[in-house]
Amino acid sequence: MNISSAILPALVLGVFLYGVFKKVDVFAAFTEGAKENLKIAIGLLPTLVFLSLGVGTLRASGALEALSRLASPITEFLGFPAECFSLAILRPISGSGALAILENILEDCGPDSFAGRVASVLMGSTETTFYTIAVYFGATKIKKTRHALGSALAGDISAFILSALAVRLFLGR
Repeated sequence: MNISSAILPALVLGVFLYGVFKKVDVFAAFTEGAKENLKIAIGLLPTLVFLSLGVGTLRASGALEALSRLASPITEFLGFPAECFSLAILRPISGSGALAILENILEDCGPDSFAGRVASVLMGSTETTFYTIAVYFGATKIKKTRHALGSALAGDISAFILSALAVRLFLGR
């Protein structure tokens, strides 16, 4: 048995022993925490269903591909591969949808192609902005996100543009 497979059981045992040492009813504390987290999960469910439905609709309707064709003059001017545009659009909304698009790009263009490298850098340098804001702000019941959405989308747009530039600078076209 290697050390990495023993870390989680050791951590759980350590928390249990700490609770026993502090004379805490570990089972009651665990069930109370599970109840609270279940309430949060139920509260977040409508938002997550809406995001999943929206992503599925975008992909199934062909809207992503149409938007990609429409934006191709801009992406060409920026030196951004057209194959990666739908990834850049979907990544702030859905991690699993973006992962499926990344897989398609890697299969169609190859992992060592310019588009494959840009897509990989883009996946690693952006966040599922809308999902993250929905989950974290929803869990903490924050209604006014102030500048969080704008700042996060500015970061995503920067990554969109700079991913192609970074690949070109460090790995060539």
